[in-house]
Amino acid sequence: MKTNIEKATGTWTVRAGGAVLVESKQALSVSENGQNAVTYFPPQDVPMEFLDAEKTVDHPHLGTVQYYSIVTKSTTLENAAWSLSTPAQDAAALKDYVAFYQSDRVTVEKI
Repeated sequence: MKTNIEKATGTWTVRAGGAVLVESKQALSVSENGQNAVTYFPPQDVPMEFLDAEKTVDHPHLGTVQYYSIVTKSTTLENAAWSLSTPAQDAAALKDYVAFYQSDRVTVEKI
């Protein structure tokens, strides 16, 4: 599987629970084999106190994936984010970066 990693231009945000959770000008855009790009946020821009570690899974192409739930004032959004704690060789630049699943309660967008 070919992983293409590029700097995501502009400012990117993650909104959850009605609030901005993450804002970054240092995000990375990652695409694999022609699939839609996923935005990864650098660890220094992600307030980890709003994330609860969930399961850890070994993925054959990505490496060790740590999943997180987002804790908001009103709810917990289970397995809404992930990070590569031990990335595969072609994803080494993503170590500890955090990505979020888009849903009706979590948005990732360029502003």
